[in-house]
Amino acid sequence: MGSVDFSRLFEPRAIAIVGASAEPNRIGGQPVRALKEFGYQGGVYPVNPKHAEIMGLACFADVAQVPRPCDVALICVPASAAPAAIRQCGSAGIAFAIVLSAGFREIGEKGMALQAELDAAIRDSGVRVIGPNCQGMMAPKNGLYCGFGAPFTYRHDRVGRVAMVTQSGGFGFAVMGLSEADGIGFNRVVSTGNEADVGALELIGELLDADDTDVVAAYLEGVRDGRRLIDLGRRALEANKPILVWKVGNSDTGRRAAASHTANLSAGYELYRAAFREGGYLEVDDVADLVDLGRAFGARRLPAGNQVAVISISGGAGVLLADRCEELGLALPPLSEHTLAGLREVLPGFGSMLNPIDVTAQVFNDFGIFNNVVGLVARDAAVHQLIVVTASVEGAAAERLARELAAIAATTDKPILVASSAPPARAEAARKLLDEAGIPTYPTPGRAAKGAAGLAEFAARRRRLARGAPQPRLTARQDLLLNGARGTLGEHRSKQLLTAYGIPVVREVLIGVDEVGALRQAPFPFPLVVKLDSPDLPHKTEAGAVRIDVRSLDEMKSAVREMRQAALAYRPGARIDGVTIQEMARGLEVIAGTMRDEFFGPTVVFGLGGVFTEVLRDVSHRFAPFDAATAREMILEIRSAQLLRGYRGKPGLDIEALADALSRLSLLAADHADVIAEIDVNPLFVRPAGEGVVAADALVVMR
Repeated sequence: MGSVDFSRLFEPRAIAIVGASAEPNRIGGQPVRALKEFGYQGGVYPVNPKHAEIMGLACFADVAQVPRPCDVALICVPASAAPAAIRQCGSAGIAFAIVLSAGFREIGEKGMALQAELDAAIRDSGVRVIGPNCQGMMAPKNGLYCGFGAPFTYRHDRVGRVAMVTQSGGFGFAVMGLSEADGIGFNRVVSTGNEADVGALELIGELLDADDTDVVAAYLEGVRDGRRLIDLGRRALEANKPILVWKVGNSDTGRRAAASHTANLSAGYELYRAAFREGGYLEVDDVADLVDLGRAFGARRLPAGNQVAVISISGGAGVLLADRCEELGLALPPLSEHTLAGLREVLPGFGSMLNPIDVTAQVFNDFGIFNNVVGLVARDAAVHQLIVVTASVEGAAAERLARELAAIAATTDKPILVASSAPPARAEAARKLLDEAGIPTYPTPGRAAKGAAGLAEFAARRRRLARGAPQPRLTARQDLLLNGARGTLGEHRSKQLLTAYGIPVVREVLIGVDEVGALRQAPFPFPLVVKLDSPDLPHKTEAGAVRIDVRSLDEMKSAVREMRQAALAYRPGARIDGVTIQEMARGLEVIAGTMRDEFFGPTVVFGLGGVFTEVLRDVSHRFAPFDAATAREMILEIRSAQLLRGYRGKPGLDIEALADALSRLSLLAADHADVIAEIDVNPLFVRPAGEGVVAADALVVMR
């Protein structure tokens, strides 16, 4: 669809309700009442040929009679009438339509014909459509209540700088209501329904550009364009606006079966998670997470690193926070000698100056001590943000603490987060002071830690983005002469593709099965590896088509005869192109592979080999192509990365060569994504630092 000014959706001059009802509780009646009573200042035009007026408003017989300009139409008619309504909106110059009607593709085959009619109407009319089968849109600051259901029956007075896009209307608006009750205000919430036209990603992009929005929340079941999801994550980092994403539908039931190990390791959610980690997304899986991160980012401050100082009235809360911070990737650094000297002057002798800092309950005798400590610690260069636990302090004492904390916050750009267990009604004035000073408050220390961790993670990703442009390509696009190739390539041909992109492979020769018996000497020194080369045997071990550690010519010849018999018994009629005789490779066994995902395009998976691969699923993912620096991050991301770095006196392995190989593999996959479906390099051996890597086996599956 063509580009349209989305301000006409979010700030419409007038709204038509097509299928308006005189009954305020019906789907066509609720928006008429809400727009009329909750502060919308534009024109409200009910459309229904059965009425001359509805709720005191002039009612029009059809869309053509609606006064112009009108920017948005709410479609409340039965599904069968929706396509015609969209065409009428196009003729009337209405830019956007929100189709509340249900009964399209969501009901299965019965609704597909009607969906096709709607799609044609959208295409022909030029109207941008939200829905169908959605709950509508709300923008409380403009009095826009363009939807139905309980959230549209009352005015939402708490308006903040958070916007939300949700693929589930009912759940999304429930999240809005629960978040509002916990102090988070929204400026816009849009449910997208079936996404026949305008999808969640397009709306997220629009909201990232909105000057009145600091945080975008998204409830996603899935997207059709994974690369656009990745691009939005980068835009979020550039705009300094996090996307708090609640991704659902992450079970293993959708995992696809394929010939390679790689495809078995790439389920939908792993790719979403990789996309989220690359960009400005922070995952949430509960309303409390959304609230906690919304509060943290509402202060519009980011830390310079992940180091946190904890200052508490309660020693127990400090210990709890130390544990929670470590779990969330935050560090509690030792304080500088200068800071410690200052603390010795103000803290009672039995207080703790270690981080976490325990001011002790003696603070109740002199609340000035507490904020003196906060001020000293805030000036420590090793501290990037502070979590302050005021415990159950309430009333006038809480107000004094808050006023002094606000003064400290004005002298630093470091985030300060407060955990207060005081009943809200007994510390209301204090919390208002903290809100005004940009200091988020939390009911528990653990939730404050979650907010601090979100700030640190987002800030770290922004720093990574700022480090510079990707490194140049390691190799130019290679012509692999793959025209006409189909199905699965044999191992020898697959390795030729790796070699073309500069990925080292073991030395090997391919000879005919019948030629083995005539050999007078092996092509390489023993011990050797002997395999049948067959496009019909992607898993050679299962087929009995591989022998390792072969130590003599006679053993080799015997092994070939046995392998041929076993392979034909495993798969009668299997094509056997020859016998591959290879050098034995040694090193740490890893797996690297690519697959072309339907939504994300070519992706790369990396992990340790053996049991680590499919049993422990200790793998990482990236989107091809990428440079060696990104590959290095990918390598060090797996839980078992210490085996590559070196441990217990063992030297580290050649991570640089491994990163180089992964980057080259990503280029191969991206350059030939139109013809290659999967690549499986398993095993890839990683040798000690400086000795490189070598691929011992490979499998390429064509599209």
